[in-house]
Order: sequence, then C-alpha cells, then structure tokens
Amino acid sequence: MLLAAMLITATLAPETPGVPYRQPHLAVGNGMVGVTFGAGNAVYFAGSRDEGRSFSRPVRVAEAPILSLGHRRGPRIAISGSAIVISAVTATKPRGGDGELTAWRSSDGGKTWSSGVAINDAPAAAREGLHAMASGQGLVFAVWLDLRSRGTRLYGAASRDGGAAWSKNLQIYESPEGKICECCHPSVAVDDQGAIYVMWRNWLGGARDMYWSRSTDDGKTFSTAEKLGAGSWPLNACPMDGGGVAFEAGGGLVTAWRRAGEVFLARGGGAETRLDAGKDPVIAVGRGGVYAAWAHGHGLRARIPGREEPVALAERGAFAHLAALPQGAVLAAWESDGAIVFSRVD
Repeated sequence: MLLAAMLITATLAPETPGVPYRQPHLAVGNGMVGVTFGAGNAVYFAGSRDEGRSFSRPVRVAEAPILSLGHRRGPRIAISGSAIVISAVTATKPRGGDGELTAWRSSDGGKTWSSGVAINDAPAAAREGLHAMASGQGLVFAVWLDLRSRGTRLYGAASRDGGAAWSKNLQIYESPEGKICECCHPSVAVDDQGAIYVMWRNWLGGARDMYWSRSTDDGKTFSTAEKLGAGSWPLNACPMDGGGVAFEAGGGLVTAWRRAGEVFLARGGGAETRLDAGKDPVIAVGRGGVYAAWAHGHGLRARIPGREEPVALAERGAFAHLAALPQGAVLAAWESDGAIVFSRVD
C-alpha cells in the first residue's frame, strides 16, 4: 500500500464538547467551496474562498428535534448560481414516526439562511432519512427513498429557482418485487447538458445490485433502469451502502459502488473494474481522470489517476466526500474523531 503524498489543508473542530461534527458533504460553485455537516440535531455550513485551504467559522443553518445522521443520512449541499442550497431529513418523532426532506437556501454566501421548505409533498414520506442532491445548468435535483406507499420506492423533485420552490414529486423507480433496498443511500448528478443521472441499490430476484437511470427533461421522465456491473449480490439483508456518480471529460458517466466486500468502478453501463476491498465509495473527476475514496478497516483509501495501487488517505476516518476544484485538483473531506478534515488528493 502506497502512502499518499497529501497534506491536511484544513480542519473544522467542534465547538461544543461531546457534540461531534459528522457526515461532511462538499459542493463547488460561484467561486466557493461549501461544506455542510451535522452536529447533534443541527445542520451547519462553512465556506472556503481559497479552494479548501481554509474555511469560515461554521454557521448553524437549522436545528430540528431529530436530524437524520449516520450511514450517509447526513445533509447535502448544492450551489446553483448565487444560491447555496442545503437539504436534510428532519423529524419530530423518534423511531421513524415522521421525516421530511427539508431544504434551506442562502443568497449571501452562507451568512444567513431561509426557513426550511419541505421537498417531499406527502407527509412523512422521507422518514427513512436517505437522500441525495445535486445541481447543474440552473437545476437543483433531489432524490430520496420514499415511503408514501407500501414498499420503498425512489422519488425525486426539481428546483429551478435555487431551492426556493420544488416541483411535484415524481416516482423515478418502483421494483417489480415491491421495494428497492431500504437502507442504502441513492446518488444523483447533473451533467453539462442538464441531464440527470440517478443511481440506487435495487432489490430484485433476491439480489441487492446497483441500478441507474437518466432524465433529459428536468426529471419529469426517466429512462428504463439498467443494472450496473457484471456480477450480482444475493443478500437477504441491507448492506447500508450506496455509491457515487460523476462525469468524465466529454460527458461519459462513471460510477463507484460496493458489491459484497469489494469496491468497483464502472463507465456507463460497461464493464466493472475492481478497486479494492472496502465499502462506502465516493467519486469525483479532476485533472487527469477519475478519483475515488472508500472506507477500508478503520481508515480511508483513495484511487488517484496515474497510480496503479490505492493510496492511504487517512489512518482514521469515515464517510469521505470528494469534489473537483476549478483548476482540476480534487478536495476530500471526511469525519475523524469528531472533526471534519480536508485534504487535496491530487
């Protein structure tokens, strides 16, 4: 295993003892790198104007009686024009009694935030707490595991005004067997042409395999779902693990995901490439190609273009996220011992 020639660029340490910062998620746009994360039942934001070398003091976006955290249930961030949008699943009742996918927006660089707006238009439909959000070409799109009907389904909604208002909810996918995997987070990305790509873990024929679909009309309709990877994962349990979606130069789809105890990379619907043993992969495309990061044991590993073997990203850490920076470098963020840690991985 190679050692990564990377330096920690910034760290956000919790201000309240015993309340760790958890589940970071990055977005880049409008001259800023933004990060959101959870702490207790509060959602926070911090921004960087120097490509992740330093971050502003965290601002509390909102607080709820219950905030979904853990196993990628944390908040998400997207930047659309001058608007910063943060989403999270909040609840008032324990044990899944309710759960609303809520969005907040800022138009002043993250200094102040709007009141929350519910994205799901059926009460308590997002109570599983697993969702994703992305932006591109003036569009913000959210997807989530939805429980408004019997069985878990994949739903989505779009915003064309920077998260202020959201479209009527659309069912993206319903498994012929009545439900998709109930506790693996979905993924979403928007390409340079405004097409939306979503990925989720299905439950079909006794297997928990990854599937993807595409929309070219702002999420009103989606293509027929296609399976990712040549192999299959028969499993009568939930792996609690999703993946990541990105686009290579020229617009080619690339995905990273887990099957059994291994992490794979795939381009489009083509052949898979094994990266390593591990779980919880994320992905970004930067200068030189595709970067990926995943959990391995108690630490994190990464794939860096031009290196044949994975590198050690962190000896201790979990729930990494990656974002491509304007000049082609890639920034990583992860949680470690209650803090959020940042490092450039190019």
